[in-house]
Amino acid sequence: MNLMKNKKAGYVVTGQWAKKAYQEAKMYGEAVELASSADETFSYIPDCSDLPITDDMDYVYICENNTIYGTKFKTLPDTKGKVLVSDVSSCFLSEPVDVSKYGIIYGGVQKNVGPAGMVIVIIREDLISDEVLPGTPTMLKYKTQADNDSLYNTPPCYNIYICGKVFKWLKNMGGLEEMKKRNEEKAKILYDFLDESKMFKGTVRKEDRSLMNVPFVTGDADLDAKFVKEAKAAGLENLKGHRSVGGMRASIYNAMPKEGVIALVDFMKKFEAENA
Repeated sequence: MNLMKNKKAGYVVTGQWAKKAYQEAKMYGEAVELASSADETFSYIPDCSDLPITDDMDYVYICENNTIYGTKFKTLPDTKGKVLVSDVSSCFLSEPVDVSKYGIIYGGVQKNVGPAGMVIVIIREDLISDEVLPGTPTMLKYKTQADNDSLYNTPPCYNIYICGKVFKWLKNMGGLEEMKKRNEEKAKILYDFLDESKMFKGTVRKEDRSLMNVPFVTGDADLDAKFVKEAKAAGLENLKGHRSVGGMRASIYNAMPKEGVIALVDFMKKFEAENA
């Protein structure tokens, strides 16, 4: 609504949320699928070094981290000068980010920052404009929010309060450099086990692996179900994979301590020994 001046935009489709955004954009203009990894169940990030971007496109959209499929953009697309719009809902504040490479970064806070129900937007100032698509509600204009210091309506005070607590926690630990170090350490424990395991295997191409979401399978649906059931009984919650892909998925967001990942790997080793 705010950016589609020419009513045309490019979308890199790497998972459910990118697909939903792409479909939603079609209601407002021409949405072009620039690249997709649907051919291999979104298990990799497509090459975005030479996308078929045309001069009349207003922006290029990506979903930077894909929760269901466990992929992450390690290299941003070459947008050929076009505005890069990135949904960072599931990797927000997990590592340092050079905001100057984006036009808009936005994300729901519910994974790493605070309670569901709030979105943080980082937007380049030149993109804040009165020139929006006809019919855009006042509330949904970035200019309305910017001009009113995000106080055009009553803000979600509790959400903001909790986010503030999390920001202080992150700063006190050493900031996003330290958070990235911790996240890489946690993810390595799990990925290293998956790479050496004879029973479990990761489903994502190695170079595209997410630090936040780690999907894995045994290759046997009954064994997967048994693992999820026994893991739950052992106190390991929410390991069932998304219904669209099955298998298992460990989400190891900022708040998950290293000890939690170690406990998971210990249980996986035990399960593999008992079910080999």
